[in-house]
Amino acid sequence: MARATHTVLWKLLNVRVLYTVAFVLRIVLVGFGVYQDKTMVVKYTDIDYHVFTDASRFVTKGESPYKRSTYRYTPLVAWMLSPNLYLTPHFGKLLFVTCDVVCGALLHCLLTLRGSSSEAACYFSALWLLNPLPIGVSTRGNAEAVLSLLVLSTLLCLELKRPLIAAFLYGLSIHMKIYPVTYGLAIALSIASQGPSGGRWMFQRLFNKDLLQFAFVSGTVFFGLTLAFYFMYGWDFLHETYLYHLTRRDIRHNFSPYFYMLYLMAESEWSIVLGLVAFLPQAALLFLTSLAFHTDLPLCCFLNTAIFVSFNKVCTSQYFLWYLCLLPLVLPRLSLTVKRGVALLLLWFTGQGLWLAPAYYLEFEGRNTFLYIWFAGLLFLIINSIVMVQIVSHYIPVTVQQKKTE
Repeated sequence: MARATHTVLWKLLNVRVLYTVAFVLRIVLVGFGVYQDKTMVVKYTDIDYHVFTDASRFVTKGESPYKRSTYRYTPLVAWMLSPNLYLTPHFGKLLFVTCDVVCGALLHCLLTLRGSSSEAACYFSALWLLNPLPIGVSTRGNAEAVLSLLVLSTLLCLELKRPLIAAFLYGLSIHMKIYPVTYGLAIALSIASQGPSGGRWMFQRLFNKDLLQFAFVSGTVFFGLTLAFYFMYGWDFLHETYLYHLTRRDIRHNFSPYFYMLYLMAESEWSIVLGLVAFLPQAALLFLTSLAFHTDLPLCCFLNTAIFVSFNKVCTSQYFLWYLCLLPLVLPRLSLTVKRGVALLLLWFTGQGLWLAPAYYLEFEGRNTFLYIWFAGLLFLIINSIVMVQIVSHYIPVTVQQKKTE
């Protein structure tokens, strides 16, 4: 009976069928979104999508995308979505949906390269392709799938020993959104560890050819794009794309453990200091995880992203995608029992539910539930920490012999 069930599941989730179902499901939701936007009070399309389109309108007129208030992204996004104005207003959604499905294909490739069978890789990539969260985010017009695509492409090129292509993609990913910079130390240590050993270990490894080339190419891409857009759009580009996020003090309710303190200190001269100090726990943890787990980049990048999101000054549901796209690469090496895995998953969702309840009463009922939201945010941070500890403690590292075989 179990074997028959397994066979049926494999037939339902073979690669071709899986990609087709995943893509069709997203297209259907894009179509439903068009209907909902036209007929219902509550709109399906994310407000950010309208911001992207408005910025594209300015770009096509030769003006700055930052004339659109709240546009705080690289001009590349506005340029990419310019077909919204000439072909169809839904072009951007179709682009994000396509990137979303391609992410599933990249996960499948990475999983097979890391030793999973095609069947197992299909199951684990389905956790992304059939996951309601990335489906909802991409079909509502949010651009997170583009970042996931760049991050996974970078890891795939590193796995395939294509460091120059990986460096280009990595530099581009940091330009698109700054958080992949948290992978920098881990990638550098990973490349350095593959260098020659010997008496002059420090010099030979930290200044080996591959690492220097990677740093040069990724740095050239990032700083080249930054310089080009600075000449085109001036200070507005630097502030809205990068500096705003460093000094951002979002006092609206979110999952961050810092939001309530920032809310109470909104008018204080110390609020900027608190916003900057909030980076210290992130920096310390990112440094330690990079040192400890750089030999397994997918695991290290997953942990670094989860740490960055969990301890960030601003934490919203769409940020969860930053590490969820890496989770399928980690799961095959976990020794967790199904029971414990389900318990951790339920605990994670429970943490979100406990936050969403007071957030609903604040947002829609106008009740003062700030303190409850803060407590829920602290609890969610504890839950995320527990999940990360469980993943690390039950992770089966790749041995040297396995690496040679793979």
